[in-house]
Amino acid sequence: MTKMINDTIGIDISKAHLDAHRLSTATHARFDNTATGLRAFERWLGQTTPERVVFEPTGPYHRRLESHFSGRLPLVKVNPLQARRFAQAHGTRAKTDAVDARMLALMGRALELVPDQPTDPKQREIKELHVARTGLVRDRTALMNRLGTQQLDVTRRLTRARLRQVNHQIDRLNAEIERRNRDCPERARATGILTSIPGIGAITARALLSECPEIGTLGSKQIAALAGLAPITCQSGQWSGKAHIQGGRRLLRESLFMPALVAMKRNPDLSQKYDALRAAGKPHKVALAVLMRKLLILANTLISENREWTPKHP
Repeated sequence: MTKMINDTIGIDISKAHLDAHRLSTATHARFDNTATGLRAFERWLGQTTPERVVFEPTGPYHRRLESHFSGRLPLVKVNPLQARRFAQAHGTRAKTDAVDARMLALMGRALELVPDQPTDPKQREIKELHVARTGLVRDRTALMNRLGTQQLDVTRRLTRARLRQVNHQIDRLNAEIERRNRDCPERARATGILTSIPGIGAITARALLSECPEIGTLGSKQIAALAGLAPITCQSGQWSGKAHIQGGRRLLRESLFMPALVAMKRNPDLSQKYDALRAAGKPHKVALAVLMRKLLILANTLISENREWTPKHP
């Protein structure tokens, strides 16, 4: 693939298959979602590189394609809800793999979608480790809840044994993530900056860097929207509804929840903001969401300026 052409490819990804649609020739092809299938897809593309290759994230099923072609093809990852809304606006009600691939290609051309920045292989590895750790933490919570209701000695012994195993695995993942952060000077510096902020500890810092590798490179509004913490205005004519938050990266928001609770009491700047919001009649959850947004914007600004946190009101 050497020559760039004005063409768009849409790919619908499932566990077993990749359904591809090429707009320039209106052709469709199906490939196995395997290393062999990806090589066959590469041969199908030929010696030309399309302007964009559009696909939806599908959990673990799109990662093989993304890692294989990142930096080699102009990949565009789109929000599944937006893709579905585009198909509906296009008047397409049918939903098959082939139709979805064609709609993704049409969406890419109609909206002139810009290819994403190539993903760093090390970042993908960090992300995989963090996802595994998140799953184990949820397993630990479920086991602790189960232990609180169990009465038989045998079931309690088994649950405790499983808890020890899960805790050991979490410790191993923590050590591996920490080692990889130390080995990367940029990530090590970013971790130091983040942990200087009251309310953000080492675990939260690692989560932020994993879930938001763009941190430090975006504007305040962009980083808030990325996390789904930017207030969305609801207004039509003379009617004006309450602003609300929605969408964004759920795991990124979840990683900010506990730090916001800590910052509410330990961070002098954000504590004053929380008290002012509550005095103005804002509900606790609304005020907490504001602190989450301000924490993320603060972290983004400090990393961008390569400096650690200092209190505004010493």
